Amino acid sequence: MTHSESATQTPVAAARSAGAEAAYGAITLARHGEPALSRKCMITSDQYRDWWGRYEIGGLRAGQTPPQALLTAAEGAGAIYASTRPRAQETARAVAPDRDVLVDALFIEAPLPPPRFPRWIKLSPRYWGVISRIWWHAFNHHEGQETRAEAEVRADQAARVLIARASEGHDVLVLAHGYFNHMVGRRLKAHGWRLVHNQGFKYWSQRRFERR
Repeated sequence: MTHSESATQTPVAAARSAGAEAAYGAITLARHGEPALSRKCMITSDQYRDWWGRYEIGGLRAGQTPPQALLTAAEGAGAIYASTRPRAQETARAVAPDRDVLVDALFIEAPLPPPRFPRWIKLSPRYWGVISRIWWHAFNHHEGQETRAEAEVRADQAARVLIARASEGHDVLVLAHGYFNHMVGRRLKAHGWRLVHNQGFKYWSQRRFERR
């Protein structure tokens, strides 16, 4: 995998004349493989903050094999993007080892700062993730990190970058993160794309969008 210039620097394709038929490629948003950091622990909200910090810089659990459907999507993609997080880049190396990959922070996960709960409350990282996402999404709890409004702007920017690349007639594959992929998917729908294949939020899953 090689690092190419930022996806945010990709020029938008020249506008086509009114009424011209554009052959758009599909856009597939895929989640990374299973991370190495274990979720099998019971921790406080403050400990979850530290856990998430380690999760963000960690890679994938060893011994995984990407599903054939994702390998096939990579083979057919004219462009492949990945976020700058190690788990996304390792996913790209596993899925498309001989391809050039556009690595860009535009596609990193939305932040997950947990609310401060009493220390006697201990939950698994899975449940802290749900609580933190609700607090971030519904109550604008961001602790100085990216807000929901800012992430929505970034998601729209990401959607526009992907649409511009797909307008060149090639399928596009993104290897990134569950919730931010969801946000990008919503913006794709707002721009006239439809979800035609949905594998949910599990590791290695993908969602394929096509232009209406």
